[in-house]
Amino acid sequence: MSTTVQETALPAPPAAEAAEAAEPAEAAEPADPPQAHPAPPRLRWLLLAVVTGASFLDSLDVNIVTVVLPAVQRDLGADFATAQWTLAGYALAFSLSLITGGRLGDIHGRKRVFLAGVAGFTLASAACGFAPNAELLVAARLVQGVAAALMVPQVMSVIVTLFRPKEWPVAFAVLGAALTLGSVGGPLLGGLLTGLDLFGLGWRAIFLVNLPLGLLITGLGAGLLPENRHEGPPRLDLPGVALLTAAAFGLMYPLVQGREQGWPAWMLLPALAAPVLFLLFARHQRRRHARDGSALVPPPLFARRSFAAGLAVTLLAFTGIGSLALVLTYHLQYGLGWSVLRTALATAAWPVGIAVTFQIAWRHGTRRGRLFVGAGAAVMAAGSLLLTAAVRSAGAGLSWWQVAGAELVVGFGMGLCSPVLASVVLSEVPPQDSGAGSGVVNAVTQFGSAVGVAVVGAIFLAVTGGVAADAPDRIDRFCSATGATLWYNAGAFALTAALSRFLPGPARRPEDLADPSQGALA
Repeated sequence: MSTTVQETALPAPPAAEAAEAAEPAEAAEPADPPQAHPAPPRLRWLLLAVVTGASFLDSLDVNIVTVVLPAVQRDLGADFATAQWTLAGYALAFSLSLITGGRLGDIHGRKRVFLAGVAGFTLASAACGFAPNAELLVAARLVQGVAAALMVPQVMSVIVTLFRPKEWPVAFAVLGAALTLGSVGGPLLGGLLTGLDLFGLGWRAIFLVNLPLGLLITGLGAGLLPENRHEGPPRLDLPGVALLTAAAFGLMYPLVQGREQGWPAWMLLPALAAPVLFLLFARHQRRRHARDGSALVPPPLFARRSFAAGLAVTLLAFTGIGSLALVLTYHLQYGLGWSVLRTALATAAWPVGIAVTFQIAWRHGTRRGRLFVGAGAAVMAAGSLLLTAAVRSAGAGLSWWQVAGAELVVGFGMGLCSPVLASVVLSEVPPQDSGAGSGVVNAVTQFGSAVGVAVVGAIFLAVTGGVAADAPDRIDRFCSATGATLWYNAGAFALTAALSRFLPGPARRPEDLADPSQGALA
C-alpha cells in the first residue's frame, strides 16, 4: 500500500475545532463564519456523503493500486519504470495540480470544479481499466491525479461552508472514517478483485470499480450541491505552475528512467536543469506576490522558519511512507512468488495499524504535535528495521506473520505521526494564510511520495540488476535489493524523528500567532 497523507490522516482541524479542544467544555459555542450558508439539516448530511464519497474514491484508488502492480507489469509486458510511473505519476500530477485545483474552485465555483474533477476521475478510471498498453495506462493515471486535485480541495470548502462550526468535528470525523476505509480496504479489495479475475478482467477491475460510485457522486452532486465561489478577482498563476511542473519532471524523470535507458548523457540535462528551474520558480513567486498577491506558493509563509523546517520534515517523512510498500510488493510477488491476495492480506496490516493509533493522535496530539511526530517517526523506523531483518534472515522462508507484524508496527507509527503533522507545520502560520499553507503542505506530501517511489526504485534496480525470473540466485538478489531499499526507508524515518525537534513546540495562544517574531524555532 502506498499511503499518503490525504489517505490516512484527517485534515488539520479547523481553527474553531482546535479552540474547542483547548477550552473547557463550557466555553462559548463558536459563531458561524460570515461566509457560511448552512444547508437544511437532512440535506447537508446527504451532501457530506457526496463529498466524502469523492475523497473515498481518491483514497481507495491510491491504495488499491500498489498491491497489483506486478500483475499489471506482467500482463502489459512493461518494465519496472512503468510500474513506478503508474504509482508516482499519480502522486506527482496530484501534487503539482493541488494548489491550482483549490484556486480554480475559488475562481470558477467549487461545485463546478468538484464535478469536473469527479467526472474526469471517473473517465480516467475507465481509461486505466481498458488501457491496451503501459503508455496509455500511465497517461490515464496522470489524468487521474490531475482530476483528483480538482475534486479533493473542494471537499474541505464544502464542509466548512455548509456546516455550522459546532458540527465540524462530526463532519470531519465522517470524512476521516471514509479515508480510513479507503486505506484499509484498498489493498484487500485490490487483491480480492485481481485474484477472483471477475469476467476475466484481472487487475483491470480495480479501476473499473470506480465507475458506478463516480457516476453516482456526479449525479447527486449536480442535483444537490449549491454553488459558491470566492468573491475576489480571478488570480491563477499559470507561469508558476509551468515552472514548477518542469522542475519536478526534470528531477523525477532521470530517477525513474535513467537505469532503464542506460543513463545516456542527455539524461543529465533535465537533472541539471531542475535546480535552476526551482530557483526561477522561487524568483517568480516573489515577484508575483509583490505584484498582486497571487503567487502559487506565497513567499511570506517561509518567513516562519518553523514552516520551512516543517516542510522539510514532511517531504522527508513521505519519501519513506510513499515508497515502502512498492518494493516490498515486488519482493513478495516477483521474488518469493506470493499471490496478489496473500500479499494484500499481509500488507493490509499497515493501514490496520494506522486505524488503531490515529484517533489517539487526533484527540491528544493537537498540543503535543512535535512529540507525536517524533515518536511516530521513530516507531516507523523500528518497523522498517524489523521488516529489513525479516527479509534478510528468512529469505525464501519469509512468512505472512513476519511481514504483517512489521507492517503493523509501521502503521502504529504512522497513525501517531501523520494525523498531526500538517497541524504542527501550520501551527505558527497566521489564520489568514492557513489556506495557502495547507495547500503547500499537502502538495509537498504528495511530491515526497512521488520522489520516494523514484528513489527506492532506482536503488532496487541498481542492486537487482534486472535479475531474470529463472536465475538461480534470484531470491538472494531480491533479498539484498529489498533490504537495501528498506534501509533507505528506515533512515528517512529516523532522520524525520531527529529533525522533529525543529518543529514548533506546544501550541501558542492565537494572539501570539499574529507576531512574526514568534515564528522562530521552539
